[in-house]
Amino acid sequence: MSQAEPVVIAGAGPVGLITALLLARWQVRTVVLEAAGADPQAGSRAICFQRDVLDIFDRAGCADDMLAEGVTWTTGRTFYREHELFAVSFPDSGPLPPWINISQASVERYLLARATTEPLIDLRLRHRVTGLSCDDDGVEVTAGGRVRGSHLIGADGSRSIVRQLLGIGFPGGSFADQFLICDIRAELPFPSERRFFFDPSWNPGRQVLVHQCPGGVWRIDWQVPAGFDLAAEQASGGLDARIRQITGDRRYEIVWASAYRFHERVADAFAAGRAFLAGDAAHLYAPFGARGLNSGAQDAENLAWKLAFVTRGWAPPSLLGSYQAERAAAARENLRVTSATMEFLVPQTDALRRRRVGVLDRAVSDPSARSQINSGKLAEPYWYTASPLTTPGPSLAGFPTEPGVPRPPVPGVLCPDGPCVAGGSATRLRRLFGRSFVLLTARAATAAAALEAASAATQAPVTAYALGDIDQAGLIGPALAATRDSVHVVRPDGHLAAVLPRFTPAALASALRRAAGAPGGDG
Repeated sequence: MSQAEPVVIAGAGPVGLITALLLARWQVRTVVLEAAGADPQAGSRAICFQRDVLDIFDRAGCADDMLAEGVTWTTGRTFYREHELFAVSFPDSGPLPPWINISQASVERYLLARATTEPLIDLRLRHRVTGLSCDDDGVEVTAGGRVRGSHLIGADGSRSIVRQLLGIGFPGGSFADQFLICDIRAELPFPSERRFFFDPSWNPGRQVLVHQCPGGVWRIDWQVPAGFDLAAEQASGGLDARIRQITGDRRYEIVWASAYRFHERVADAFAAGRAFLAGDAAHLYAPFGARGLNSGAQDAENLAWKLAFVTRGWAPPSLLGSYQAERAAAARENLRVTSATMEFLVPQTDALRRRRVGVLDRAVSDPSARSQINSGKLAEPYWYTASPLTTPGPSLAGFPTEPGVPRPPVPGVLCPDGPCVAGGSATRLRRLFGRSFVLLTARAATAAAALEAASAATQAPVTAYALGDIDQAGLIGPALAATRDSVHVVRPDGHLAAVLPRFTPAALASALRRAAGAPGGDG
């Protein structure tokens, strides 16, 4: 394979553009083929972006724009009829807010603006993929001509042509229940919170979700009756009446409206030879919990650093096999979580419907019943504890896998963030990631020795920091459960590849080789 060949990406949506921008950061060329034109698709679609995913957008170069425009929120409230049942708050003490709301269309504009100025990205609009072939040396894609590349990434959405051409199945199901989204612009006296209503008087027997977005826009998501027709609802004045049950007599403007059904699907494989699937091409989830695009961004980063390591000659091609292992496991977990949510939100049997009503009725007076209410378990990073790249640590007995529970800083888990000082400037720990493996030790002498051992063990870039030098606030060491002798090995995507109780050249070399998918990294 010639390293001069670019990586070919089908799809210039958020997942495709994130992948291209991250590869450019690694000095890897891409050709991005997009069937549509330059304007982002109308409507806001995804709106909720989770704190850890903002780190990915930061490395892609547009987190500051997103933070400047987005609406921050920290609280989610759940109501049943006229009762507020409970509220969940997310700590807002870190360097980044726990959640921001911003339209996917805005995010795509920021990503596209970055991509069009990046010389390593060849963006070709109105180039629809119609054929592909793979061989031992690379891929060839037909899209208004032939494009040769080292690898192919199908980030071309739920109806992915790449997935179809590869013959990869997309099993799962679709829900018959209908939902209606309206983004309206209005001055409403509501807080910037996630507010979920079960069986409100203004949508009896069904549910409604309300979110604030930038620019005075509110996302309202109703469950609607079978046979709902948006055009008929608009023509009859029913849509206006539905909206006014929330806005009252205040003026409003409809920015976007769409009726839709949910899909829950995961591809049979995320890779076939030199071709890979990412984002909606690989998985579809019900949107309650915001696990769609957030997960797609994590697909993009996971794949980008591995492709960069292989194309730059820092790791063997076997490293790419870990993409399937890690991201398919994450997809199955997201599917499990969102399927449980849909079982509660849209029960498909009489028994499940009776259970839902019983739980909601009990929850009004019995706080213990409230833990059984499921209006969407919100997105979070997956843990790669079983990954072939992860050096096992102590026993994982008791490791928490339920949604929304903090994970201990063990190998495979995303490294915690915190304020630090590096190069004489105040920054945060995760801003030191994304360009190399990172070694974190307590003492400067250990960091220097570890860096010397790393350079002998791997061709991949490695950086080392002593917590005694950078952790001046004293917050990172405790968050990592670091000791005077421990060595934390951090992957470019911020996940802990290994937590060594003490430094030895042999143990560090083995952990680094394993994290790069290389022989000799068997722990």
